[in-house]
Amino acid sequence: MMPLTMPESVLVRFKGEMQPGITLRDLVNAIPYQAIKDGLLTVEKKGKKNIFAGRVLEIEGLETLKCEQAFELSDASAERSAAACTVKLDKEPIIEYLNSNIALIEEMIKDGYQDAATLQRRADKMREWLKNPELLEADADAEYAAVIEIDLNEITEPILACPNDPDDVATLSEVLADPSRPTEKIDEVFVGSCMTNIGLFRALGEVLKGEGAVKAKLWVVPPTKMDEKTLTEEGYYAIFGAAGARTEVPGCSLCMGNQARVADNAIVFSTSTRNFDNRLGKGAQVYLGSAEVAAVAALLGRLPNKEEYLEIVNKKITDANKESVYKYLNFDQVSAEELEAMVK
Repeated sequence: MMPLTMPESVLVRFKGEMQPGITLRDLVNAIPYQAIKDGLLTVEKKGKKNIFAGRVLEIEGLETLKCEQAFELSDASAERSAAACTVKLDKEPIIEYLNSNIALIEEMIKDGYQDAATLQRRADKMREWLKNPELLEADADAEYAAVIEIDLNEITEPILACPNDPDDVATLSEVLADPSRPTEKIDEVFVGSCMTNIGLFRALGEVLKGEGAVKAKLWVVPPTKMDEKTLTEEGYYAIFGAAGARTEVPGCSLCMGNQARVADNAIVFSTSTRNFDNRLGKGAQVYLGSAEVAAVAALLGRLPNKEEYLEIVNKKITDANKESVYKYLNFDQVSAEELEAMVK
């Protein structure tokens, strides 16, 4: 029997410091952006070049991310046509995440979720690892199909995926300077999908707070019922209501087109995973980017320029509230009563 061999890997190495107003979604789009600059990826379908196709995408240089944040990067590896994705993290965020999941799993077992034995086995395996937490490391002499270096100091504005191809990425300024791009009006904005987490909905709410009704049709769809419940308790659903947003049952919604659709031929800004033709709506032209850009686009009814975006977001999300905005549900740190209510 021939031994199985792992596919080649592509290493993406981030260095430097995140700049004000820049988000993880911008880093998601920075990967194809830099690959295009390095000649490793092309947008044109004829003779397309894609260094990521069928390979493992390994990401380094963001070791202090929370696991929920790392998922935002790994989720997008499917849009790169990668076979898999790894994100190198420190032990601390992984320990935090596993402790949270153990608490959730054991509450699920108490509430009658099945299969109890399978769930308990998962929790026990997590506890076993926590006794001696060790992480896999790349060999110092590992060889890669390509190494892509991204300097965070040079990312000073949002990077968007343009209609209708997640590989067709450009900075906000580049998009606005291109007369072939539809930018003067955004008809609909969707904040949702598995690319989002609860912190991004708080960020949306902070940008919208006190601004009245938005100019674009705004869809707000948290991925889970737990997120919906927490956001309601924290007052964010009241903010979404004041903005005139349409909130839907947590799930995929517009991202899969299986709960609702945008209007035919709409110009859309979305936080969803991909923007293939007709996915969100017939003839829709869809930009992909962060919840923060989505919030500003909804307010203005168009794509903001770099200066508008940075002014609004940095005014609304500051050092004083950033930690509380981008916090995550740690199930081991809530009361037994709160956890029981979440699971039910």
